Amino acid sequence: MPAWAQAPVLGQGPGYHDPRSPFKPLQEREGVLSWKLLSSVTTIADKTRVTPKFPTAVQALHQKVVRVQGFMMPLEPGDKQRHFLLSAVPTSCNFCVPAGPEGLVEVRSLNAVRYTLEPVVVEGVLAVLPDDPYGLFYRMGEAKEIKVR
Repeated sequence: MPAWAQAPVLGQGPGYHDPRSPFKPLQEREGVLSWKLLSSVTTIADKTRVTPKFPTAVQALHQKVVRVQGFMMPLEPGDKQRHFLLSAVPTSCNFCVPAGPEGLVEVRSLNAVRYTLEPVVVEGVLAVLPDDPYGLFYRMGEAKEIKVR
């Protein structure tokens, strides 16, 4: 195996926030999980896949109830979503994913969340995924939207 495939690779981070975006970058909030922490994962690449290596602080979040804020990427038709991606940065293209897997959380919510271009905060049970067949690093279940001021 070539040396490049054996060496850990730092993740790409939470994504690129285009300075021309009409939306402000997310600000850290007390009680809300930091994208800086979620994106601190490293990866190891081999011929067929990329495997995430999570720091201890991230592994400790597995199956814990947490809050995450981000921008919605709908996965269903309609303006109310029960299944969506949450991104650390807003989308700049309808057909582009704005971040790598370390900058996304797949969310399945108990109640439909109205789609918005503004950031939302959701709370639910976080799964840290070391071997997801879809290449995701994080999934949140039993989620609900948290209204913040």
